[in-house]
Amino acid sequence: MFTVAIDGPAAAGKGTLSKRVAAHFGFAHLDTGLIYRATGARVLGGEDPVAAARTLRVEDLARDDLRTTEVAQAASKCAAIPEVRAALVEFQCSFARREEGAVLDGRDIGTVICPEAEVKLFVTASDEIRAERRYLELSGKGQDVTRQGVLEDLRVRDQRDREREAAPLKPAEDAVLIDTSEMDIEAAVAVAIKAVAAVFEG
Repeated sequence: MFTVAIDGPAAAGKGTLSKRVAAHFGFAHLDTGLIYRATGARVLGGEDPVAAARTLRVEDLARDDLRTTEVAQAASKCAAIPEVRAALVEFQCSFARREEGAVLDGRDIGTVICPEAEVKLFVTASDEIRAERRYLELSGKGQDVTRQGVLEDLRVRDQRDREREAAPLKPAEDAVLIDTSEMDIEAAVAVAIKAVAAVFEG
């Protein structure tokens, strides 16, 4: 077993980074944000947040509406509920113990879910850079969004994630910081792979 914990705020690039690192080393990958998004999507459909979290199914992570702004906000609100977090922690911990190794990315992997992870990375970027990336992603999918609106949503979500009582967004003390503001994805991936390889390959 070998666990890589990758944390950071929205649109910093941690999702792409995580997939590439997992593929490079042959590890399984879990985007833990999808767990919360899937719960949020079910809440928007009328379910109780705690009940939705406790009965979440793998199929829920494959919904095609999980990347909308509405679902993102619902997910962030659900993540602030301690009972919801407790219901989803065991799923993540079990995934992290896979024999073939695992990469988990989210908000609190290195600090709460996998504090014993062999490698911890914290991926970040400036608010403006992250908002532009998210704007291009959403508008490219035909969603009716504005740059200013995306930036405001992102800042509201960041503040909620950082100030919540349960597992606030912050780097683990022993995390490697990767600021992707001035990096393209290939450069960021290279930094991440080097950090993991230093431990995994000794």
